[in-house]
Amino acid sequence: MGRLFGTDGVRGVAGVDLTADLAMRLAAAAAAELGPPSPGSERPLAAVGRDPRPSGEFLEAAVVAGLLAAGVDVLRLGVIPTAAVAAALAAPAAGSRCATFGVMISASHNPMPDNGLKFFGAGGSKLDDATEDVLEARLSQPGPAAVGAAVGRVVADLGGAVDWYVDRLLAGLPARADGLRIVVDCANGAAGRAAPAAYRAAGAEVVTINDESDGYRINDGCGATHLDPLRQAVQAYGAALGLAHDGDADRCLAVDAAGNAIDGDQILAVLAVALKERGELHGDAVAATVMSNLGFHRAMTAAGIRVAETQVGDRYVLERMRAEGLALGGEQSGHIVLAEHTTTGDGILTGLHLLARVVTTQRSLADLAGIVQRLPQILVNVAVADKEAALATLLPLAEAATADLGQEGRVLVRASGTERLIRVMVEAGTEQRARGLAESLAASVSSA
Repeated sequence: MGRLFGTDGVRGVAGVDLTADLAMRLAAAAAAELGPPSPGSERPLAAVGRDPRPSGEFLEAAVVAGLLAAGVDVLRLGVIPTAAVAAALAAPAAGSRCATFGVMISASHNPMPDNGLKFFGAGGSKLDDATEDVLEARLSQPGPAAVGAAVGRVVADLGGAVDWYVDRLLAGLPARADGLRIVVDCANGAAGRAAPAAYRAAGAEVVTINDESDGYRINDGCGATHLDPLRQAVQAYGAALGLAHDGDADRCLAVDAAGNAIDGDQILAVLAVALKERGELHGDAVAATVMSNLGFHRAMTAAGIRVAETQVGDRYVLERMRAEGLALGGEQSGHIVLAEHTTTGDGILTGLHLLARVVTTQRSLADLAGIVQRLPQILVNVAVADKEAALATLLPLAEAATADLGQEGRVLVRASGTERLIRVMVEAGTEQRARGLAESLAASVSSA
């Protein structure tokens, strides 16, 4: 059996891979491991949020039951972005207890039948690998159940949780977005209420799409993984730009006024330059994953900004940021971490800071994003039954292809941390060469 935790928590088909029993036992394991009670309180407090997937309701019930039975009080935040759960641990609303740890029930950008559990430790940080391994080991060693007065309670839900979160997002914003017409794709997910409210509070004129709240169509042909609806809406409404979130709103991608996609590398570059100009880019460095395009690296070099490279996953980005005291980091997929404001990827916060940069410079998003001249990059996802066997086949072939490309490109092969996929990424001087190499490498696995 493989490791239960992937790159972003525990994830799988709800009711099949991620059952109510597993969710309850993971919650109990988290209760036993993740920290002492809050100062001045008898019991620890856990903040619990979810995206609107239908399965989130039974999984929330299971998580809450596991926590209460283990003697942990629960603050239920309801349907809310992942970053809000982390924020409840870092700086709670006035009059609220500071949560000791948090659980977000979401499968992020995955399709509706999937769901997942993301855990946050004290202060709002995602767990490191070692702590996840301890939680997994605790599943076979359940702790004692709380009895009598030691049983946890569901404390009063945080009134107006979305409003509280939006207020936090607007604090410290470098500029307002008054009069800027934008389109926001909420992915029929957790961004549905919070994103339009935040952008309107910042002064933008907001058109929303894909803002259904029942969760049945979450990420379904929309949001950060499917930009075509946003492209069409931006052009139809004559908007200055569009912003796309995923199911739990921890990602932000964009399109410019002409409908061209602006990926996480480009957004990261725009924000890095903005922070450097304000003297807020600590160490003149930015953290980015191995998936970042070579064009991003070249742009940062030209801007006098060093790139600190990490594994894929925003928690690895954040670990590198903490180790070096960096203010900014992110992924090509649109997970961006602004350390002065958040402890995890926050798509809505990213969107607000991108709008602020457009307004401050009075330049179009296309012009700002043009700092990154992307090399053709092809990513092929290959469904496999055995990720380890597939990697054993692919890695020698990828090394040979990388040697052949030399300085004009690269090949990256890795196993998905959340799905049964092998990801084959190739960058090269031309799209034809990149696609040919990627498809050839993918075929070597699919035909094995």
